[in-house]
Amino acid sequence: MKPRRWKVERFEVVILGCGPAGLQAAIHAARRRLRTLIFGRLEASALFRAHMENYFGLRGKVSGEELLRAGLEQALRFGAEHRTEDVVKLEMREEGFLVVPESGREILAQALILALGVSRRKKKIRGEEDLVGKGVSYCVDCDGFFFRGQPVAVVGEGSAAVYGALTLSHIASEVFLVARELKVSETLKEELAASTVKWVRSQAEEVLGREEVEGLRLSDGTVLSVKGVFFEEGARGALELATSLGVALDPENMRYIQVDRRQTTNIPGVFAAGDVTGPPFQVAKAVGEGCIAALSAADYLAEKRRAQKS
Repeated sequence: MKPRRWKVERFEVVILGCGPAGLQAAIHAARRRLRTLIFGRLEASALFRAHMENYFGLRGKVSGEELLRAGLEQALRFGAEHRTEDVVKLEMREEGFLVVPESGREILAQALILALGVSRRKKKIRGEEDLVGKGVSYCVDCDGFFFRGQPVAVVGEGSAAVYGALTLSHIASEVFLVARELKVSETLKEELAASTVKWVRSQAEEVLGREEVEGLRLSDGTVLSVKGVFFEEGARGALELATSLGVALDPENMRYIQVDRRQTTNIPGVFAAGDVTGPPFQVAKAVGEGCIAALSAADYLAEKRRAQKS
């Protein structure tokens, strides 16, 4: 099958994440008449299944789903575009940032706003917590090269897991992808099938080892002999995408992206907002940061245009 070829689309602002930070950023960017695209699914936001009553202006309890749907409708009304695909790759280019979603349809952005939230594993398996940093990892881009030439396993059913496994297939000696089913696009499934990654249709039960990872026990009793286990849940997260661009993490807590008061990162043109910048994990904080990130992105683009004219 020949690879599909699309013309590269161009946007001034691309926002990753469809929670309160991302939606507020989209509203402000679109109101500034910037061509704006937001990636993400409303149901991926932690707010979607929650309720709110401590947000400014509410007369009573409101469902998170209702609030998010209203926010998306507002962003679209102001001219933003929305796609539900996961973004699996970011690259710096001379003319901006290359954004690659699951479909493979490339997009060029002049500015990026990372508002994907943070990964919260609801339930850890036996041995996982004891071996964090000793072979257990939650970030392929951060730790993948430590396992060069060694066998590894990736646990997860979303695009983060598949993309992580594909990345590791060029680093590790052997890669197992552990998932009962895969909730990804057909494009990613085809790419996986054409790779050397071994998809194991099972469930991870226990990480084995004392001082370091020695294996991964599955629900059927099978033991995979691996030196590393990567837990990659859901969509590819802001942490992995950010570090792939060289974005600095918070030195006091490497789970969050480091930003200044204007939500700017160390990479010009890249901004971050919401839970990914750290606590407190409140909607009001996320909305405020989304607003600031969009206004900062607008100022950044205006400054670039002035520099090009001079």
